[in-house]
Amino acid sequence: MSHQISAASIQFNLTLGDVDANLAKALAGLQQAKAAGAHLAVLPEMWSSGYDYRRLADLAERTPEVIEQLCAFSARSGMVLVGSLPEKEGDALYNSATVIDGGAVVGRYRKLHLFSTMGEDRFLTAGDQSLVVDTSVARIGVAICYDLRFPELFRKMALEGAEVICLPAEWPKPRQEHWRTLLRARAIENQLFVVAANCCGLQGKLDFFGMSLLISARGEVLAEGGETDVVLTATFDRAEKEEYRSQIRCFYDRRPEIYGTLP
Repeated sequence: MSHQISAASIQFNLTLGDVDANLAKALAGLQQAKAAGAHLAVLPEMWSSGYDYRRLADLAERTPEVIEQLCAFSARSGMVLVGSLPEKEGDALYNSATVIDGGAVVGRYRKLHLFSTMGEDRFLTAGDQSLVVDTSVARIGVAICYDLRFPELFRKMALEGAEVICLPAEWPKPRQEHWRTLLRARAIENQLFVVAANCCGLQGKLDFFGMSLLISARGEVLAEGGETDVVLTATFDRAEKEEYRSQIRCFYDRRPEIYGTLP
């Protein structure tokens, strides 16, 4: 693998319940990321539909078709793609992120932590396992939105060898500073790269601030979005990450016998 990882975050204003419009926006953003030389791209949370709870089961029926379109794009472009979509299995609905590489789904992560404040747990079923997966670009860990508030998940992924955390989100105002602070903290404390894709604009009563971020293993913000549609790109340096880890040896100095063991 190359020492350089070229990544992109695709930020856009979702149209609630309009799969075709959202798919067109996503593919246009991915094409822009490809033209900029990105090898890895992350889309927002539930980007094909938004949280259209009343119709979510029907909208989830379109997800296999949407994934086929992403697989076709991945095959043509050689890019690794990550994004969250509604997934239906039997009577259960999940918020699922797929990792697509070489034109095929190589990993699927179902959101572990459902945001009860907004009623996610009344409409969706929580996943029951984390995901770290090898891809042609890097070893990737995946989290979704509210997962960001649970640092133990990120440490688990780091211990399992994740180099990049991909985080799709629909994180609304007024919690911008929580978003930015927590994303930087997850990068700093685990000494890995973070690609976070948030949506922007209004969806019903919710106002999304965008502010998608690409963050280095030192916690430096390499690219940051505003409140409108944007494709952000940055390059991560593996050698710099390893040098940082050798200088500040957080993993070597851990004391799991005191505060608990993680696999």
